[in-house]
Amino acid sequence: MTTNCLNCNEEITGNYCSTCSQSATTHRFSLSHVFQHDFIHGIFHIDKGFFYTIKELFTRPGHSIREYVQGKRARHFNYFTTIILLLTLGYFLKKWAKMDPAVLYEDKTMVTGLLKVQKDFSKITAFLHIPIVALMSYLFFRKSKQNYTEHLVLNLYLLCGLLTISLFLPLCTIFSVNKDFIVGVNYFLTGVTFLYLLIFYYQYFSVFGLKKYKLIIRVFLITVLYLLTKQLANNILNYIGLHYFN
Repeated sequence: MTTNCLNCNEEITGNYCSTCSQSATTHRFSLSHVFQHDFIHGIFHIDKGFFYTIKELFTRPGHSIREYVQGKRARHFNYFTTIILLLTLGYFLKKWAKMDPAVLYEDKTMVTGLLKVQKDFSKITAFLHIPIVALMSYLFFRKSKQNYTEHLVLNLYLLCGLLTISLFLPLCTIFSVNKDFIVGVNYFLTGVTFLYLLIFYYQYFSVFGLKKYKLIIRVFLITVLYLLTKQLANNILNYIGLHYFN
């Protein structure tokens, strides 16, 4: 039995249109369809992909993302969408926070401008260092034969993991206004971030034939350069915020 596609009007002989890929079972909206398919399926499908990706980023970060880059992509959530969701979650956590993050610094001018820029352009500022870091990892690990775009993708997923770690600081400020405690949490998360970078890069590039000592040296160097590049980007944004934002 054949039918015509409701989207492009081409004849369908299977379950999907060969021209536009729309399902042959597309039908009119009904309350049961909206609730059972669009609402229930939509929510749980997204959650499954999102939480699966976050789980993988903290159980086998480098290995899972390397597998994604090499083709195992069905279960992972899109990296850009993941970043936007994490930034949005961070935005709301900061709204509920009882403490200004600037109090973590003796000299508040070190972050005041940065916070001004991030207030309006957080979705852009989060990405600024990634193209530079991707170029550095591309140069450091040329033996992996990964192209620049693949390095861009792996570093975007790495950013997802780091953004998840960063959520714990505003989360703590929701429940505590003890400055010493929050400063301690900040130092702890800095250490966790450094360790996470090491583990991610080590796992990702561990299968490309580098001698172990060379791999460790390169992983350590790219980790340090990642943090320095991020700090440099923040310093530039802080300067811009102090001088050009009200």
